[in-house]
Amino acid sequence: MQNSGDSTKTPLKIGTRGSDLALWQARHVRALLADRGVEAELVIIKTQGDRIDDLPFAKLEGKGFFTKELEDAQLDGRVDLAVHSLKDLATESPAALTMAALIGREDPRELLLARPEAIDETRREAGDLVPLRPGAKVGTSAVRRQEQLRVLRADLELAELRGNVPTRVNKLRSGDYDAILIAAAGVARLELDLTGLVAIPLPVEVFVPAPGQGMLGIQCRDEAELVGLLGELESESVAPAAKAERELLRRMDGGCQVPFGAHVREAEGGYRLHLFWKGAADAPLTLDLRGDDPVALTDEAWSLLAPRRKAGSR
Repeated sequence: MQNSGDSTKTPLKIGTRGSDLALWQARHVRALLADRGVEAELVIIKTQGDRIDDLPFAKLEGKGFFTKELEDAQLDGRVDLAVHSLKDLATESPAALTMAALIGREDPRELLLARPEAIDETRREAGDLVPLRPGAKVGTSAVRRQEQLRVLRADLELAELRGNVPTRVNKLRSGDYDAILIAAAGVARLELDLTGLVAIPLPVEVFVPAPGQGMLGIQCRDEAELVGLLGELESESVAPAAKAERELLRRMDGGCQVPFGAHVREAEGGYRLHLFWKGAADAPLTLDLRGDDPVALTDEAWSLLAPRRKAGSR
């Protein structure tokens, strides 16, 4: 591993997917390391989620659609670390790997992007959160987004949508969809041109994002020197909230196939937790909790969620 100011060491190798957003994220971490005098280079790795882009997430088996190959590359020494969208990263790492740092956070909200002709102006003027015309076709493959959208607008047509962020936006522009749901963070990081589209950020208290949405996770081999170096990058002000969200996801044993959202943020001198979960045969559960400590909020939310989840599994 390269130490600050030591030009005799080889650069660190950062594993990354090849999408525009993944490359932005990896370059961001490379720049943070460069600020500390550490050289790094990118190694592009294709994942299952990249190879299979014609199936909805709910039909893909297992977890780690966008991460397993990156983890394998760390384990066999092809790369030293990997940068992930935190919402894509499983809560349990392989035994020889660890989460070294959480960094961010960019805007965690969901973004509703719509073609202008799909907007119902009467609904918009009335302050409707999703002011689309009746029966509008909305693209998203995330079951969490689908279930929350059904709560808000059961009349809309939901359609599967895969692809990287620019691809999804281009599919909307081409008329394949009337509107799409997408993470605001990716749009902001890529500085995408949304000219000609209507962009409506959805409040986290009404449309709950995925745990860790808007944050990046740096994963590496569990080696003390490497973990120590990368740990210096952690965003200490927002990491505790994201860790609380991921703890709930861990207890849920969740992934992309689970209609579960959780978001924790600092508010009014403490923390506020929003949660959404939809069991197979249950009415959706939504929580809005406040407290002084994100760990205690996690325990409180789980005490309310666990009995509902257990009852729904019978």
